[in-house]
Parts: sequence; C-alpha cells; structure tokens
Amino acid sequence: MTKLRLGIIGAGYIGGVHAGILARDERVQLTAIHDVDHERATKLARMHDATVATTPTEVIERCDAAYITTPNTQHVALTLAALDAGKHVFCEKPLATNIADAQSVHQRANRPTGQSVFQVGHNRRFAPVYATLKQLISETHTPHSAHVKMNRGELLNPVWTSDPAITGGFLYETPIHMFDMMRFLFGEVESLHALGSRHEYKEVDDFSVLLKFTSGFHATLATAADASWLFPFERVEVFCHHATFATREMESLVISTNLQGHFTEQSMQQLPREEKWGYLQEDRAFIDAINDRTPPLATARDGLMSVELVHAVYESVESGKAVAVRVW
Repeated sequence: MTKLRLGIIGAGYIGGVHAGILARDERVQLTAIHDVDHERATKLARMHDATVATTPTEVIERCDAAYITTPNTQHVALTLAALDAGKHVFCEKPLATNIADAQSVHQRANRPTGQSVFQVGHNRRFAPVYATLKQLISETHTPHSAHVKMNRGELLNPVWTSDPAITGGFLYETPIHMFDMMRFLFGEVESLHALGSRHEYKEVDDFSVLLKFTSGFHATLATAADASWLFPFERVEVFCHHATFATREMESLVISTNLQGHFTEQSMQQLPREEKWGYLQEDRAFIDAINDRTPPLATARDGLMSVELVHAVYESVESGKAVAVRVW
C-alpha cells in the first residue's frame, strides 16, 4: 500500500499533537515540517523521522495532504495555497478570522472539479463526552435549553494569544470551539444578543450571549479570558424534561433523569488525552475521508458557520442589538 505523504506547517503545540498521532498511523508518512522557528521544526521533524522544509511552499510541494497548524490569521493564505495545488488539507480552527476569508476557503474547498478533502479542526465533535451527549439528546431526551461556558485562565501563554492581530480576537481562540459545538448539538442559530466588556487585555475579553436556534431551542454562553484555570473551565449543561446532562470538560458526563436529583456519571478520565479530546478520532477521520473518497466529518461549511457566529457576537456587542445569523 502506498502511504499518504503528510506535511505539517506549524510545529507548535497542536502541530506536535497531530504529528504524534499521524506518525503512528500505518497509512501515512510524515514527510516535511515547517515552522518560522527553525529549531522547533527541527526538533519535531527528528522526533518523527521527517525532514525540515525551509518554506510552507516546500511542504505543500512534497506532500499529498497538508496540516495547517499555524496561528489563526495565517490559516487562510496557507489553506488556499494548498488547495490550489490540489492537496488535501486539514486546517486547525478557526477556518478564518473574518467572513470574507471564510467564504473564500469554503468556495475553494467545494469547487465542483475539486478532488481535495478539506477538514477543519473542530476536535470537540469527536470527543467521547460530546459524542455521547449528542447521542442522548438525539435518541432519548429532547433538549429545550442549555447553558454553555468556556473560560480561559489567561491570554499569556503563548504570548501571541493576547494579540488580536494574530488571533483575530479572543473568540477566535478557544471559544470558537463552543460555537461549533452548539451547532453540532442543537442545530442552526437564528439570532443572538451579546454583551461584552474589557478588563485585562487590549480587546473585549468577557462575553455573555443569548442564542435563539431555528428549532425554538435557546441557550446561554459565557466566556471570559481571565477567569483562572478553575476546573471545569469548559462545561455544557443541557436541560430536558425532568432531566439534566452536564459535561465536565472532556473528563465526564453527568446524567440525571429523575425528579430526586440522583445521577450517574460516565467517566472518560481513563482515556489517553489525545483520544479523550477527540484529536485521535479527527485525524483518523481525515485519513479515512481521503482513502475512502468520502465527505469529511467537519466540513468547510462547519468552519464558515463557526466564524459567522463569532462575527455575529462581535457585531452584537458593538451595536448593542440582537443580530440575525446568516446560514450559508
């Protein structure tokens, strides 16, 4: 079997996570790794028997599929270059940091003549805690509302996470995961109304959002950039008829389906972190889609819609009004 040649552009933390997973997949071969920090690229390449590429273009030329794992505002140009070269692309979240760029990637990834598989890195869809929650509310318990939170302890590490010129804004960092997660769990959002304030950083860093879904479902989202790393910093509470489901990060799912408040808990704590957080499953799904010529499980449209939701929140904060969400 001819192995799929993979290249990685961006040798930071998440690039290293994907490299470690892919190096153990017998269907692929890591061929080239690039990072603006040559020493960092060299270290990761040595760990996985790959070579160091001096430019992103060199990675694209030497691979069948490219992983884009750079800081946020670099995703679009690198993704478009790889797609234009006819390569398969896995792009870490966010797809883009504005609507126009997100549309460009979506259009390019869905060209009628294109044979490339494009997948966006919304790993929460693949995490067992959320996959289990999705199954419960799809099959046994109809939800009517939810409260979602994702707090960060700081925007200090790495240092660029506090620079909107690199991140696109705080919401394009970790919180965008929860916008995608809400669509995955509850469907399309019809409108939202958001309030925001600034405290520690040179941007709005604290948000409260009320969301109305096309189904009539409604939810609240709270996210702050300076809340301390109090566990669980990520949590989803779903309310059904005399039932509540509550996640505790990727560690466990608490289930209460009675009037007495009794509950059971499904624990994922024993799983390896890369599996618990869905990284292993999303990487396997990407390779499966390439080999089997099947649609990816986290599409360019999913990436575009998460950018649309973040954009709507910023617009609502600025205007002080509710904002209708476009469904692309």
